[in-house]
Amino acid sequence: MKTSTPRSKISPQQLNTGSDFSSLEQKIGIKFSDKNLLKNAFIHRSYLNEHKNYRGQSNERLEFLGDSVLSIIVSSHLFKNLPQSPEGKLTQLRAALVRTETLAKLAQKLSLGQYLYLSKGEEDSGGRNNNSILANTFEALTGAIYLDQGMESARDFLAENVLSNWKQLAETAVSDNKSKLQEVLQKLYHQSPSYKIINTWGPDHDRRFEMGVYLGQECFGKGEGKNKQEAAQNAAKNALSELDLNKLQKTLEL
Repeated sequence: MKTSTPRSKISPQQLNTGSDFSSLEQKIGIKFSDKNLLKNAFIHRSYLNEHKNYRGQSNERLEFLGDSVLSIIVSSHLFKNLPQSPEGKLTQLRAALVRTETLAKLAQKLSLGQYLYLSKGEEDSGGRNNNSILANTFEALTGAIYLDQGMESARDFLAENVLSNWKQLAETAVSDNKSKLQEVLQKLYHQSPSYKIINTWGPDHDRRFEMGVYLGQECFGKGEGKNKQEAAQNAAKNALSELDLNKLQKTLEL
């Protein structure tokens, strides 16, 4: 299958059209049994809007699966290697390792952006370098590895790309609203917040999400965004703005 010539900073010579993933397989040291499964990890939903005859799915289901695989493997690693750390610390570290910016950085290191199938609009707007798309693709690839090769191969892939450098990744993770809120609520209530979708609207190529951040059944804040990650960040920002600022500052200094 051929794709249109991209208009990003990557030259056409550098781009993989998607018909040959051998360079990626060599880079990650995994040879897929199901090449279509590997390809599926790179089908962005925008591509389907412009290619109605394409019968496959977007990578969102693989992203869902990969997110869970990533979470259990990272959680298990932290649990085993930090036996004295409380639940709050482990949760904070895991959040730093699986956050969008961290995964996007790992995806860039593997040049995952060059394998993506995107719509022309997403291509022109810099989709190959979009942190959210790259992070989702990393999760989708993780899910594909798990399905094709099993949990041990998925663990080896994450050990090489995440766990081998987890301390530095956690230390260099830029503090964000979700991390700040996590820290505050852990210190105030010894609980972690959860995020739930409240509403979605708009066409597939321009979807909008409203997320709520909850502590138990209480909603602390709401936020909107063009994806779930952005909406969750804005919900956390809203929750932080609603908390007493003096109490917040004292909490962070404890």
